[in-house]
Amino acid sequence: NLHSVENALRKVGAEVAVTADPDVLRSADRIVLPGDGAFPACRAALGEVDGMAEALREAVLNRGVPFIGICVGMQMLATTGYEYRPTAGLDWIGGEVARIDAPGLKVPHMGWNDLVIDRPHPVLEGIGTGDHAYFVHSYHMIMSKADHLLAHADYSGDITAIVGRDNMVGTQFHPEKSAVTGLRLIGNFLSWTP
Repeated sequence: NLHSVENALRKVGAEVAVTADPDVLRSADRIVLPGDGAFPACRAALGEVDGMAEALREAVLNRGVPFIGICVGMQMLATTGYEYRPTAGLDWIGGEVARIDAPGLKVPHMGWNDLVIDRPHPVLEGIGTGDHAYFVHSYHMIMSKADHLLAHADYSGDITAIVGRDNMVGTQFHPEKSAVTGLRLIGNFLSWTP
């Protein structure tokens, strides 16, 4: 996942530094959090590197550095995740991360799905309802505020696909694996000035 995200960013012209160094994070002009594994493990990993959570908070919340979370990285924006056990998220975009309830369909939700755009946003420029994105997940974010929901997908009910507020966006799907739609979103993120 990390290698795919790095390649996609480079493909659209970004200079990329993959890091677990808080000092590098502090000087970044954009931040991408791909997420890894399950919600509790990803949240714990943010606290394992001394100063990383503080550097992330300082950059995103205090300095307004554009941020995108991908898959579990997006889920980290929520208030609480319920994968395996209740785990506090960053609580930057309110909501809960719960197991997908899709009667008659397989979970994990895996494969291509149409996006349904709920509200315009600069990272969605040139992306419309019906464009496809690639999903791989068993948990999804249930929003506290509808105005933070930018797009959803239908998987036996609405599944949050893109969230956003202020200088933060998140995608439940993998833009780095979502062909033209994903590369367009990544390119839009790189040129976005919140």
